Amino acid sequence: MSTLNKPSELREAISSLRPFFVRASWFSICSCLLVLAPSGYMLEVYERVVNSRSHITLAMLTLVVLGAYVLMEILEWARAEILLEASAKLDNRLRNRVFGAIFEANLKRIPGGSVQPLNDFRVVREFLYSPPLLALMEAPVSLVFLGLVFAMSPVLGWSAVVGSLLQVLIGWLNEKNTQPPLVAANTSAFAAQQYADGSLRNAQVIESMGMLRNIHRRWMGKQREFLNLQATASDQAGIYQAATKFLQTTMGSLLLGLGAWLLLHNQLNGGAGMMIIGSILGARVLAPLVQIVTQWRTVVNVRDAWQRLDKLLAIVPMAPPAMALPQPQGILQVDSLVAGAPNGGPAIIKNVAFGLVPGDVLAVVGPSASGKTTLARLLVGLWPAMGGKVRLDGADMFSWDKKELGPHIGYLPQGVELLEGTLAENIARFGELDEVKIKAAAQAVGLHDFILSLPQGYDSPVGRDGAMLSGGQRQRVALARAIYDEPVLVILDEPNSSLDEEGDAALASAILDLKSRGTTFVVMTHRTSVLAVANKMLVLRDGITQAFGPRDEVLAALKQANEKSVAKPGQNGK
Repeated sequence: MSTLNKPSELREAISSLRPFFVRASWFSICSCLLVLAPSGYMLEVYERVVNSRSHITLAMLTLVVLGAYVLMEILEWARAEILLEASAKLDNRLRNRVFGAIFEANLKRIPGGSVQPLNDFRVVREFLYSPPLLALMEAPVSLVFLGLVFAMSPVLGWSAVVGSLLQVLIGWLNEKNTQPPLVAANTSAFAAQQYADGSLRNAQVIESMGMLRNIHRRWMGKQREFLNLQATASDQAGIYQAATKFLQTTMGSLLLGLGAWLLLHNQLNGGAGMMIIGSILGARVLAPLVQIVTQWRTVVNVRDAWQRLDKLLAIVPMAPPAMALPQPQGILQVDSLVAGAPNGGPAIIKNVAFGLVPGDVLAVVGPSASGKTTLARLLVGLWPAMGGKVRLDGADMFSWDKKELGPHIGYLPQGVELLEGTLAENIARFGELDEVKIKAAAQAVGLHDFILSLPQGYDSPVGRDGAMLSGGQRQRVALARAIYDEPVLVILDEPNSSLDEEGDAALASAILDLKSRGTTFVVMTHRTSVLAVANKMLVLRDGITQAFGPRDEVLAALKQANEKSVAKPGQNGK
């Protein structure tokens, strides 16, 4: 099959559930056919029991119809269990894939890197056992009922068809008039939620500067917009739902009256009893359509969720299985590196090249916006390069399977983020809690004594985003996480921005200790305290290498260039 004709990943996953849908459909057909049991019971009572006045006949007919009711409920239960199993299978197949796609989209700064796809996946999964899908499975039985109505009288049959077409027309009008406000309401609700989340993350700033009233007013504006759009969609949907129920209710009575008219003119096959049966079956023809129209919001929601989720999985395809590589040694090679943000834009890093061997400590310095943070993301393989390569032991860092490479890499980003959990869990990267390794990492950054002073020690929760800790403590925990289990390559982006003098000393000591064991360090910094432990230095300006080499040589070259720049104005003034 060609790539162009290949179904999407989400469609393939749904197609794999076909056996479940086939079984559930057969149960639906049998269950719906049993709906005829009350009508058959009524006819038999009128024709047999009333005429024969037989108690035994009445008892047997009652037992049969009760058995039909029990069987119908068993079939309904079995159908629900089958569809729940299908939902669980879909969840097992795609949940990790969806989570991974969201994570990758967030890293690449492309749409979809939020919690919305998880909600979309839940909507798609829950639709597998929702009333609209069950109604769709019952549609074939409606055709059987329609055939029976035609057998009684073509006039009754065409009347039922007209009623069905009117029901379809109501559904189309419902879609046309409710979709725009409903989609807008969903978009507005998501925007209001994001705004509220952003406000909560900045609660300290808002409270300290008295911004709460203005922030609340703006949020209320977004919330009112969402509620107004939702009310508009609900009003439109309510009108069409009322029209649907009215049509279904009156259709039964109209068919009964039409059946009586046909009977008076000897045009109704099957006798007087068919007059009642025809009205019942004619109304049942509309039942699935009524269910779909009344649940139309569910149908619209799952359609929109499907489209968003399908688009995300297409934009972020599943990575092919990577070849296992040997454990890295820490040889870092950067060749003619050109790179920018993953979502496009101009190059931030321009033709940067350098090499490091195990035990090297490289200090990367430069003014703000010189590209240090971008370089850090490239060195750990988070962002792709426009040109050139970052290689670790000769292998492309970006293509290396992060599950395999991650334990050998340490990374401290500029914006420190801790995950909700205990101190031990954060330091151990939420893997197996090795007490010896956790304490070694904490001791290396001077955090061990502080942790022991806490009531719960290493089991102390850090809170959401590390809220239970100060800025310097969060940075030390993140630093301990970066050097946990002695990785071969550690990238530190402004690691001492929140550290005091004692923290600076602990950082320098940790770098020297791991350096002696062969760990390669790259440290982006504005502060000169890290330079004392570095043996190499890279100077960046506007993403371009200004100088690279041994630390003392680079410092001497920078000093000489600075002296020349200071001397020139004086010479010109003579």
